[in-house]
Amino acid sequence: MTSTAVTETNLGIGPLYRGKVRDCYRLDDSAFGPAMLIVSTDRISAFDWILPTPIPDKGKVLTAISAFWFDWLSSEPRSQAHHLLTTDIDAMGLPASVDRDLLRGRSMLVRQAEVIPFECVVRGWLAGSGLAEYRRSGTVCGVPLPAGLGPGSPLPEPIFTPATKAVTGHDENVSFEFMADRIGGPLAATLRAKSLDVFRRGAEYAASRGIVVADTKFEWGRLADGSLILVDEVLTPDSSRFWPADGRVPDHVPDSFDKQFVRDWLESSGWDKSSTPPALPADVVAKTRAKYLEACRLLTGRLPTK
Repeated sequence: MTSTAVTETNLGIGPLYRGKVRDCYRLDDSAFGPAMLIVSTDRISAFDWILPTPIPDKGKVLTAISAFWFDWLSSEPRSQAHHLLTTDIDAMGLPASVDRDLLRGRSMLVRQAEVIPFECVVRGWLAGSGLAEYRRSGTVCGVPLPAGLGPGSPLPEPIFTPATKAVTGHDENVSFEFMADRIGGPLAATLRAKSLDVFRRGAEYAASRGIVVADTKFEWGRLADGSLILVDEVLTPDSSRFWPADGRVPDHVPDSFDKQFVRDWLESSGWDKSSTPPALPADVVAKTRAKYLEACRLLTGRLPTK
């Protein structure tokens, strides 16, 4: 599949919050009641910068994978409540002025919820900043781990390592105790248990499809009645570190099903990471797009909607 990249939307249908990747519109009187329209664009970020070159179809991949997981998690015996109402543009009751073709395949109408101000990170394998910390101190986000683990090693058990939600820049890793002090011990313990449960279930399914979920982050929200629901995106290449199961070798961190081509190229480009990023070459865009599409095909069994 091919399509024209969507880098920005301006629908004029409600207050707009523009994140690094998503354009979010608050709709207080949608066909489903108070809701948010989340539009996943093809913007891509790296090293805390939004890059000038988009990845065509990336937003459709993120939407398709999240929608798949929300449906899968809600149909399991231990059904997990979430914020997704529909991905059907024609069922959202949007004004006639809205370009439905622009939004099709990359939009979710979701329940409004009070978002808990912490990233609920779960790590199952040793990589990234966790690997760097482990080499220094034998810990990951302060959690002690056994000696002798190598790059790309599975952890004895998945660990919960929360982070603060940064509006700009990096999220900051914090201890569970810090999180509990801010939002209360019972709520923090519930979020830890729920996050570990969703991670284990999702990672087991992904493994059956040839993907290792090395780590991921979840976001949770609270409805008006106080109930907790899973919000934002879930187990996508943007929120997770996906590895091909057949590409693992001992003591080596595999290339990920995400923007690794982008990071590698930027690292070698001479960019100083403090000025406007350079445009991406066509081959880097094509390889990155192919990785996202392959992750979608493996997990969901199909490519995103055209």
